[in-house]
Amino acid sequence: MARDNTCKACEGSGLLSDDEGWQYKCSVCDGDGSYDVDDISRPARVMTVDENNRMLD
Repeated sequence: MARDNTCKACEGSGLLSDDEGWQYKCSVCDGDGSYDVDDISRPARVMTVDENNRMLD
């Protein structure tokens, strides 16, 4: 993967984690680790959370 296309949010891993250590698919690159034209054209995804603000992905 080209360094210029690496997703800066997840650093190319495809996973993000919250402050409690729960891991979930990167919402910026859609989990593939690279940021490209498809990711730019995709609308933002609203994530649902539980009463403790944990992601329900």
